[in-house]
Amino acid sequence: MMKRIPLHTLILFVLFLWVNLCYGQQAPANNKPFTSEEKLVYVARFGFIHAGEATFSLMKKSFEGEKVFHAKALANTIGLADRIYKVRDIYESYFDVESGLTYLAIRNISEGNYRYYNEVRYNHQRNVVISQKSGEHEVPDNILDMLATFYYFREAMLNDIKVIGDDIMFDTYFADEIFPLKMRYAGDEIIKTKLGKFKAMKFSPVVEPGRIFDSEDDVTIWISKDKNFVPLQIRIDLIIGSIKCDLTEYAGLKYPLNQIQ
Repeated sequence: MMKRIPLHTLILFVLFLWVNLCYGQQAPANNKPFTSEEKLVYVARFGFIHAGEATFSLMKKSFEGEKVFHAKALANTIGLADRIYKVRDIYESYFDVESGLTYLAIRNISEGNYRYYNEVRYNHQRNVVISQKSGEHEVPDNILDMLATFYYFREAMLNDIKVIGDDIMFDTYFADEIFPLKMRYAGDEIIKTKLGKFKAMKFSPVVEPGRIFDSEDDVTIWISKDKNFVPLQIRIDLIIGSIKCDLTEYAGLKYPLNQIQ
């Protein structure tokens, strides 16, 4: 039986999901829609209550003699939620500048009194990952950690999505498990966010009900329809209401974020 994933981790997980649209496709290295020093900040709210924040940052570095991007995602509670149950989660990924393939993924969890730390090495020649916690596991070709996918598939956006209803199946590795997932294109919309109005592409991640979500239609993601392909807003529908996650701050984008006046 699969253990439940805490809500704040679920929100961060959903932010990772949207980019997995073109599994197995790879854009030219000089066509990346992001660059070093990019920073994205999201705030999650339930009704009028601001409950959590997720910050994504990206830097070029050298890792074991290879040129890599070092991506880091910080997830933390804020406001009343922080006083009730303090969360300070850190996710890190070291992935190749050219291919986008993961070398190392780190998950560092601090939730109330609970602590969890794990490092996972990726060996793409052997199609295995080596987890400090659970050892070696066979995985599909070109599998990535969840954070690397946030950047990897922004390069390949729209390669396989042509018309409304198109979907893509893929696998990714998270929390020492392979997650089979699917993204479905639902058309374009004009959305209003804290940063203004934007033309956005609407997607629905289709997952196995009962593993993470209750149904296939629990999550909707809106992505900027420009050269950045940045997630602007996410909605998670629950029985008791909806959780919304909005982009509230950004810096270092490769291209201007196209706002509708």
